[in-house]
Amino acid sequence: MPQPLPVAVAQPPCVPYDVVANARAHAAAIRAADARVVVFPELSLTGYELDAPVVATDDERLAPVVAACADTGALALVGAPVAGAGDRRHIGMLAVDGATARVAYRKMWLGGAEPAHFAPGPEPAVVEVDGWRLGLAVCKDTGVPRHAADTAALGIDAYVAGAVDRPEEAGVQDERARRIAADHGVWVGIASFAGATGGGYARTAGRSRIWSPQGRVVVAAGPEPGAVARAVLG
Repeated sequence: MPQPLPVAVAQPPCVPYDVVANARAHAAAIRAADARVVVFPELSLTGYELDAPVVATDDERLAPVVAACADTGALALVGAPVAGAGDRRHIGMLAVDGATARVAYRKMWLGGAEPAHFAPGPEPAVVEVDGWRLGLAVCKDTGVPRHAADTAALGIDAYVAGAVDRPEEAGVQDERARRIAADHGVWVGIASFAGATGGGYARTAGRSRIWSPQGRVVVAAGPEPGAVARAVLG
């Protein structure tokens, strides 16, 4: 069995479109988390602004996030609009470590106005950290049983996601996470935006949580921006 893995779900304050300010907030969250993996909400670097420009993996504005990961030994899973084949744009999850950033996953199941701005991602994805295999998801993905099943088929120990929900939808996250844990016997972590995040979201749910493979909430953040919740998986 791999060694226990400290994982945190973070909900940093967000300034819509301002990657510089948001990267600094991400760096502060990484330093505060004391975790090997830190998961952030959907489109966390830009806010939920569907027309925000893509963030390249070599974007200099990511430097504070890379530096924080270098100083703490963390891997950050960060939300951003990313480029795809041709002129396609995707809702992505960047994997940032102390040296580089790469696109680790592109959201497969789009909702609301997203299809007018983004293309669906092609396939499920996993990142491996210290022997742990983490399946990746973004928001609506978590509500599609096929997505969890296809991701679990890759062989995973945990399923982690970034999300944005309205305050009245906080219970939806819990329902989905418990189902995924029950169906696949894995840890589940969801990082959920808190506060205002643009795109019509004057208020969001917060309450990022980590669930055990038995479906029990192990740790939970409150509804306030800036909160981080940490648990040791093992």
